[in-house]
Amino acid sequence: MNIAIVGVGLVGRVLALNLLKDGHTLTLFDESSREGIDAAGFTAAGMLAPFAELETAESVIFDYGKRSMELWPNILKEAGVYDGLQLKGTIITAHPQDIPELEHFITSLRNKVSEAKEIKMLDSQELSELEPELGHHSKAFYLKDEGQVDAQRFMAFSTNTLTMDPNITWKDYTKVDKIEPAKVFYGDEVEEFDWVFDSRGLGAKEYFDDLRGVRGEVFWLESSEVNISRPTRLLHPRYKIYIVPRENGCEGMDLEYCKECKISQAPGSKRYIVGATEIESDDRSPVSVRSSLELLSAVFSVHPSFGEARVVNTETNCRPAFKDNLPRIENSEKLTRINGLYRHGYLLAPAIIEKALSEGINKE
Repeated sequence: MNIAIVGVGLVGRVLALNLLKDGHTLTLFDESSREGIDAAGFTAAGMLAPFAELETAESVIFDYGKRSMELWPNILKEAGVYDGLQLKGTIITAHPQDIPELEHFITSLRNKVSEAKEIKMLDSQELSELEPELGHHSKAFYLKDEGQVDAQRFMAFSTNTLTMDPNITWKDYTKVDKIEPAKVFYGDEVEEFDWVFDSRGLGAKEYFDDLRGVRGEVFWLESSEVNISRPTRLLHPRYKIYIVPRENGCEGMDLEYCKECKISQAPGSKRYIVGATEIESDDRSPVSVRSSLELLSAVFSVHPSFGEARVVNTETNCRPAFKDNLPRIENSEKLTRINGLYRHGYLLAPAIIEKALSEGINKE
């Protein structure tokens, strides 16, 4: 088929990689650059945390997440990323005064899915053996069946893979005004296709009147004195932060963005992504003072050596979400719309797209 994908962020890229395997010809529309640096999928930490997200999510998120973790290895291979998946589990800890919050968190998980009953609590000695530099925390939980995708590497390498594919036509910096079954309207033009996929995120507000943005802010920190190997979460009554190691930094990412920002990794240092705020807003302006104070003071409390870390970049973006914070698939003849992945983009995208394809174009 001759297929259009409108919106080439995380969902659009995973869609494209799936459809290419089936021999389709694709036209990719995006109002920004093909590098995808304006997409929420570039800002994301890329955590695969079906258990950790359960406290504030429906159990269907857990089911989709488990399936996505099975699908990610092949997707990354298709994108040319061979070092972008880590499955070492997640550490969740809290300060001594917030231990009840930590215990309530795990109790909530255990009440939602039976698999959570196997989550192991670590004392300081056991935590020291797993993550030596976190041994000063008195208690933690280890979620062994979790991991992360290196979101920035996925976006960069998928750009290269899709650009080089002869079955793809890019139309970046192209604002699409309207989508109808088998038709894409932009500028003064209308193009017809065998099928159209709408994966524009917040760009689809002209169709979804109940779509909203949820602002998230992250810091990229670099340190030669911190060596944490797993995604680590700190629970707090006001905020829940994550620290996600990026062992490869910008290595191998041929992005003009990285060259302009001069954020290539210093020798002997390690990169960490720290986030993420969750603010009901479509605002994509720079990181606020309040968020900076909360996130950076929290990460310093997790590991004192973060006090000498360097802030090499900050990112702000808005995740698309509906009122129930659940993803939505709308399939009709010659048109599929996928939206509302909220804060679960990397956790949900492969499974949601698999479902959308099986109920839509592949069913035809």
